[in-house]
Amino acid sequence: MKAKINEIFKSIQGEGIYQGVEQVFVRFFGCNLNCSFCDTKSGYYQEKSLGEVIEEIFAHKNYHSISLTGGEPLLQIGFLKELAKRLKSESRIVYLETNGVLYRYLEEIIDYTDIISMDFKLPSSTGQRSFWGEHRKFLELALKKDVFVKAVISKITDLKDLFKAIKLIEELKPGLPFILQPQNPYEEELKEKIAGFLKLAREHLPDVRSISQMHKALGVR
Repeated sequence: MKAKINEIFKSIQGEGIYQGVEQVFVRFFGCNLNCSFCDTKSGYYQEKSLGEVIEEIFAHKNYHSISLTGGEPLLQIGFLKELAKRLKSESRIVYLETNGVLYRYLEEIIDYTDIISMDFKLPSSTGQRSFWGEHRKFLELALKKDVFVKAVISKITDLKDLFKAIKLIEELKPGLPFILQPQNPYEEELKEKIAGFLKLAREHLPDVRSISQMHKALGVR
């Protein structure tokens, strides 16, 4: 069994509520979406066996968790599941970064994850169709674990999309952390828009935060 791997490296988590913790990142190649703001598009990958990936991960020391990211890691669910099972057998913390669409694949791996960083793909931000039904089913499953939701806010993000995301969280788990992530590198230009979005969201949800991509500001991967 082999997987298409873009890279494996150690760095800090730059996004969400675990921002700043050291992780080993396993970046899987390929995605089922084509978001307009995507900053990880790459045509390069290597096919690696489970043993090779494990060896590269364990070569790193002193980290909080292992981020299985992409692309969209759930696209390679067979390999991902075996990798997560192995990591859990070695008492590692498994951190899944996902676009929050492939809920059927999440069912297969949920028992081998600890933390889930789930995106809401707001259609006005992504330039894609909406995924509200998929996001609902995905989040219902993800709530079994430590999960938070983030959404990229761009210059063209529509308030109606944000409100749909707010209502979905409010219906399923109002206390869930909801992260508004200003699109890099337009944080300064988005300040006023983010402030208005935060005000609306906090009228419905107790834990809403605006968090920029710290790794981009520091110039690290």
